[in-house]
Amino acid sequence: MSGPEGRTLKIVHAGGVAGAAAAEGVVVVIDVFRAFSVSAYALAAGAECCRLVREVEEAKALAARIPGSVMSAEVDGLPVEGIEISNSPTQITHTDLKGRVLVQRTSAGTQAMAAAKRAERRYAGSLVVASATAREIVDSGCELVTLVASRPDHEEDVACARLLEALLRGEPAPAGPFDALYASPRYREVSSGVRAGFPSTDCTLALMTDRFAFAMPVDTDELGIRVTARPAPA
Repeated sequence: MSGPEGRTLKIVHAGGVAGAAAAEGVVVVIDVFRAFSVSAYALAAGAECCRLVREVEEAKALAARIPGSVMSAEVDGLPVEGIEISNSPTQITHTDLKGRVLVQRTSAGTQAMAAAKRAERRYAGSLVVASATAREIVDSGCELVTLVASRPDHEEDVACARLLEALLRGEPAPAGPFDALYASPRYREVSSGVRAGFPSTDCTLALMTDRFAFAMPVDTDELGIRVTARPAPA
C-alpha cells in the first residue's frame, strides 16, 4: 500500500509476548477477548485513561496511588479475589467510570503491551475500534506496522489482525472472519456464560466491530503505561 508522499506501508504479523518484544514501527497489540475491549468500553464510558500493568500486586499498588481508580484483573482468565472487575466489558458497562482511571492486569494483552518496548508508537487494538485505529495509522504516513495478536492461538485476535491489515491496505474486509471462532469449542464455552468472571454478553460486546470511533494510543509516563482515546480523523 502506498501512503502519503508515495511511501509504502509494510505490514508484519506477530504473536504473543515474544512477538511484541521484537515488534518495530507502529505496533498494534490486539486483545479482543477481552483486555482491549475492556479498555475501549471504559474510555467510551468516560474514563480518563486506562493504566496497564503486568502483575496483580502492581495493579493494587498503582490503584492505591490514584484516588477514585477502579481495578480490572484476571489471572489465567479467572477472577481475582478482592478486585472489582474481572476483565469484563459487561461489568465495565455497569460501572461508573466517568473521570476515573481503570487499572488493568490481564494474562495476555497487558503482558504483550508491556513487552512492546521497541515500538515507534503503540496502539491497543480490538474489533470495537478497528477502523478508527487503521485510519489514524494510515493518516500518520508511517512505513511499518506490526500487528501483534496477543494470543495467536485465539481465533478472535487473528481475525482482528487480518481485518486491520485489510483496512490498512484499503481492501475489503475478509469474508467470514469469525467462522473459525464460532466453530471452536472454546467459543462455545466462553459464550455460554459458565466460566467464572466471563459473562456471555462479553462475547457480544467484544465482537461489535467498529462500535467506537476512536483509536487507543498508548504512551508511558511516570505512572507507567497509559491508554487513552483519540477520535478518528474525519
